Amino acid sequence: MNTILYIEDDQEIGQFVKDDLEERGYMIIWLTSSYNYEKYIEKADLIVLDIMMPGLDGFTIGQRMKKTHPQIPILLLTARTGLEDKLKGLEFSDDYVTKPFHPDELAARVEVLLRRFDKTAIHELKLKHLSIYLKEKRILNNQSHEEIFLTDKQLRIFLLLLRHPNQILTKEQIYENIWGQPYIEGDKTLMVHIRHLRQKIEINPNEPEILETIRGIGYRIKQ
Repeated sequence: MNTILYIEDDQEIGQFVKDDLEERGYMIIWLTSSYNYEKYIEKADLIVLDIMMPGLDGFTIGQRMKKTHPQIPILLLTARTGLEDKLKGLEFSDDYVTKPFHPDELAARVEVLLRRFDKTAIHELKLKHLSIYLKEKRILNNQSHEEIFLTDKQLRIFLLLLRHPNQILTKEQIYENIWGQPYIEGDKTLMVHIRHLRQKIEINPNEPEILETIRGIGYRIKQ
């Protein structure tokens, strides 16, 4: 699964793009400003960037990103339609899409950039007794030959952990990524979802071989 770092301050457009790209199988890290983007850029396969934002504008941030991470494609998604803006943007970006836009066009341009930069994701994954088809978001139990059905939150948690195999993700990281708000110490929501997820993907949920708890820190997928 490819990860897209999306920086857009408009809540309505941002939510629309995030929802659409997630439906198409991408993992989206959505920031409403360029503040702290350095924390997330290493995880990104592609960057979608607005130009008109509070603080540093997209031109400035995009130039910095391309200088420090030239291997990551940048797509500018902006209401700035002037030729001068396009030429300035294309000095460092790899594509330039103007608003309003059709979501199919944006998705097609994203796919083209990922192929051009050789970042097309693996679509099938074998994990213990599971076959995971990432593009279709389907999971099969190879022992029972049955499909495993997860809720939306369970699936998103599982895919997030799969994106970082053998890496410990903290409870805070997972919660903030999935629920979009800060984790409050003592909240049992994530723990409940993890328990239900294990009941579906593990042979023995009480002795998990796939989804490991790192006591006091968080969780990881063992591969």
